[in-house]
Amino acid sequence: MGIKIGGQIEKVNGKELGYNEFVERYLAKNQPVVLTGLMDDWRACKDWVTDSGHPNLQFFSTHFGKSKVQVADCGTREFTDQKRVEMTVSEFIDHWVEGNSNSLLYLKDWHFVKEYPEYVAYGTPLLFCDDWLNLYLDHHRMHKDPDTNQENDDISCSDYRFVYMGAKGSWTPLHADVFRSYSWSANVCGKKKWLFLSPSQCHLVFDRNLKSTVYNIFDDVSETKFPGFKKAIWLECIQDQNEIIFVPSGWYHQVHNLEDTISINHNWFNAYNLSWVWDLLWRDYKEAKEYIEDIRDICDDFEGVCQRNLAANTGMNFVDFYIFLARFFLANIVQLYFQPRDNEISLRSCSKVTRNLIFNLASIQKIALKMKSTGVVIGNHGFFLDLKDTLEDEPEFLKLCIDVGRVYGMINEQQIWNKDPKKALVVDILGYSSSIRTLEDFVKFIDYSLAKLSNICCEEKNLPST
Repeated sequence: MGIKIGGQIEKVNGKELGYNEFVERYLAKNQPVVLTGLMDDWRACKDWVTDSGHPNLQFFSTHFGKSKVQVADCGTREFTDQKRVEMTVSEFIDHWVEGNSNSLLYLKDWHFVKEYPEYVAYGTPLLFCDDWLNLYLDHHRMHKDPDTNQENDDISCSDYRFVYMGAKGSWTPLHADVFRSYSWSANVCGKKKWLFLSPSQCHLVFDRNLKSTVYNIFDDVSETKFPGFKKAIWLECIQDQNEIIFVPSGWYHQVHNLEDTISINHNWFNAYNLSWVWDLLWRDYKEAKEYIEDIRDICDDFEGVCQRNLAANTGMNFVDFYIFLARFFLANIVQLYFQPRDNEISLRSCSKVTRNLIFNLASIQKIALKMKSTGVVIGNHGFFLDLKDTLEDEPEFLKLCIDVGRVYGMINEQQIWNKDPKKALVVDILGYSSSIRTLEDFVKFIDYSLAKLSNICCEEKNLPST
């Protein structure tokens, strides 16, 4: 069964695209784009590529060969993905060089930046720097299992910055990205073919029960099982070397390496796609709950089991997301208190950094209210945020505050971020004496904080919409 191609992905010179224009044209509208001209000074483009333009496999074996990585067997399906095996980088490259005809392997999800922080292979392009996910994970774990508290478990991912390496013919099955995040993928060498399906058509690749999706869009897809598949209209893109593709939230895509390829991929989310993350969590929670409904009457902590299963399947649960939102809200508040203002200032005359921070707060507020409206009790599973202790005694949170200011300073070309966040707590923030334990506490703190900022944002209607 052939697929219908309805168009191509736009290509734009990234050097000529300002951050605000990128947000307006692609990020806020959730539209894909290919960007050129953003990788010229990357060390990876020199060290990782031979003079003939092929992957420098010997370089990887020599410098990073002992690293243990996850490798997908492109010819073997395991549940909804390709079968994964663990091996060293050297073993993977030996297999690649030998050209083993029995299996085509694809190195995926290598946490290269975390493993080799001293080797600066690239710099994140400015257009993608408003990255709450990796910014947070640089300082906090996304999920902690209170029963095991393991340091290196699968759930507690260290970051979402990856290196991918694969020979010609390697590929990734149809999927939407983790957390329904944004992603960007930079081709250091080689060429990829992407097939995209917009969120408005994604129901067409699901089965009749809306439980599973098509695995490979180039298979002979069963019309009985997937009755809408042949109606789907795809966008196609050929991504060349030194091009970066922006993948928006909720776009299903399948990717094929047309040549031997190395790529750098980041997943991330921010104020513009935060609702996608919550919607996925809520959907996956309902599925997890439905799956074990028959043990509710004999389970002492049914909700706790639902949340543990949600974390295992999705990468975080309601408590993790709640903690993430609370810390990020507080970090934005700390930075906002340090922005220049006076009693007469309005949102329209604020600095760009101030408007960014207010937009972030408004987005978090909307998600917190959505979470509260579900009626799910999530405050009884070990979360406690003492504002004074957090601001005075949590060094990693203070680093997060500084990084938040640094990012928005860079984006808006304003070198005015707060380098001593401890000072922000003395008068304004600690005026709120209560601790945060539940969603209700969090919503009250949000209301309190935004009321304190009324001299900046005088009218609710001026808050940017998401």
